[in-house]
Amino acid sequence: MSKPIESYGLIGNMISSALVASDGSVDWMCLPRFDSPACFASLIGGPQNGYWKIAPADETVTVARRYLPDTAILETRFTTETGTVAVTDFMPLSDDEQKLDLVRIVTGVSGTVEMSMELVLRFGYGRDVPWVRRRDYGLSAIAGPHAVELHTNVPLEGRDMRTVASFTVGEGDVVPMTLSYHPSHQTPHFAPDRCESLERTVIWWREWVKSGSFETMPDEWREPVVRSLITLKTLIFSPTGGIVAAPTTSLPEAIGGSRNWDYRYCWLRDSALTLYALLNAGYREEAEAWRQWLLRAVAGEPAQLQIMYGLAGERWLTECELPWLAGYEASLPVRVGNGAADQTQLDVFGELIDTLHAAREAELQPQEEAWRMQKVLLEHLEMAWQSLDRGIWEVRGPERAFTHSRMMCWVAFDRAVVSVERFGLDGPVYRWRALRDEIHAEICEKGFNRDKNSFVQYYGGETLDASLLLMPQLGFLPPDDPRVAGTIAAVERELMRDGFVLRYSTDHSDDGVGGEEGAFLACSFWLADAYILSGRVDDALALFGRLLGIANDLGLLAEEYDPKAGRLVGNFPQAFSHIGLINTAHNLVKAMGPARQRAQHRAPDSVETVSPGDETSPVAKAGAG
Repeated sequence: MSKPIESYGLIGNMISSALVASDGSVDWMCLPRFDSPACFASLIGGPQNGYWKIAPADETVTVARRYLPDTAILETRFTTETGTVAVTDFMPLSDDEQKLDLVRIVTGVSGTVEMSMELVLRFGYGRDVPWVRRRDYGLSAIAGPHAVELHTNVPLEGRDMRTVASFTVGEGDVVPMTLSYHPSHQTPHFAPDRCESLERTVIWWREWVKSGSFETMPDEWREPVVRSLITLKTLIFSPTGGIVAAPTTSLPEAIGGSRNWDYRYCWLRDSALTLYALLNAGYREEAEAWRQWLLRAVAGEPAQLQIMYGLAGERWLTECELPWLAGYEASLPVRVGNGAADQTQLDVFGELIDTLHAAREAELQPQEEAWRMQKVLLEHLEMAWQSLDRGIWEVRGPERAFTHSRMMCWVAFDRAVVSVERFGLDGPVYRWRALRDEIHAEICEKGFNRDKNSFVQYYGGETLDASLLLMPQLGFLPPDDPRVAGTIAAVERELMRDGFVLRYSTDHSDDGVGGEEGAFLACSFWLADAYILSGRVDDALALFGRLLGIANDLGLLAEEYDPKAGRLVGNFPQAFSHIGLINTAHNLVKAMGPARQRAQHRAPDSVETVSPGDETSPVAKAGAG
């Protein structure tokens, strides 16, 4: 039986990550990178596909969990009839992307608790059974190129293809366990002192948070914004600066459906909004690393520009299915790789050029090569902008003249014109202006449906697309233009479901996949942004509060939300959703004005380095941050 998506917490070290369920089970982890085959895959399979559970032997427990304040370190407290224990999970930072640790520390808080540990290692997305050997420090497991070592002082035994252990924890006892990965042809590295590693990791995360800018953020929004930024930071592949859309694959957009995709890659679609989120929060180093990743990834023939790339800019992301995995709640197929990487999507030209323009305006490190690349891209786009494509949502149905794609072509030429005018860069600005005006006029003529009083998903169509909510934010039309107001009203009328926004109607659009999906959370944040620009700040506040309310108890959001079932769906946690949260919060702060900000704002309490299970330290409540 699959656990609810919202029952999971994320830990990671900017190389890989793991999902830990509220019952103490690590059900998803890919090693050594985000996009590597999983060694724990029960999340999208079953227990036989790998997990690592540490929890009280007595299943009658009360569970409370939190992140240690301003960190990516997860603490889960189990209270039984005989006592309370805390399990602290984290991945220490690593300078070697081939050698990683997952640390789990069990600490007795009060009384005594009988604990149980179960470990099932299955490499190759839950299929490959490793060769397991006992060691004086625990055990080692090898399967082909992969090897892990379990470091523990707890006696282990093999049982039914599992490694199990039982131990008792009393008040003040500390029982650490570390799972260490290394390539099988290399010598294992031995785990450092786990408590010392915990302290170093706590300090690192809190120093990172302190380097951000939150002075004007109302206190009630600081925690969700900081949690979103920590989540975004955790999804950065630090060796290259690339940011994965999510650390999971094949979590369904509708339970039992086939909309199951691999999101462990880096999308150009997200690039501009990602940069704005990082810059809004003061994280210029991460913004610069993201820009540099973009420049490396897209280098090459403009006609071969892809919509997504691998963590280091890889282009070959061949999609295949894994028939041995049962799927999350029987949602099949389970896919790895992503065939959408081969699609034509003209919007990525605008998103890329808008990102580089925003970096230039923010005075990130200047680079002449970036401008030369943009001119080559624009030269290609001059010939290609009238082509049909698959659109921002990567439909697998017919190619069309998608309105959003054409709008992003307008963005590409508009930002090029502004770059020449504002920064004195060289380029055929008269030709770019003419193209910009031509595209604008065409969109207003062919992309606007007068019967609906709204822009529509594609030329000649009648269906709506929530991506058109970005029109005023991108500067295509002013917020007070009647056509913008009409589009917002049409989205409210046709794409709202119980207070949340669908990206488009799967009932009325042939996207080549079929089936339903949940409300796309980034689109709901876009509606809030459109409200702000239209002067409807109270409506934006209400929608923003509703979106905060569906995050799980740890403040994490998935890609989508099923309002009928009241549960998160889609890959988790989703960078795009958290980027939307960050940007909307900053937009609201600007819109509310200084007086309203002062009325809602108070300085956040200081936090201290704490040990797991320390009840006396000033910490956030479970799920608050």
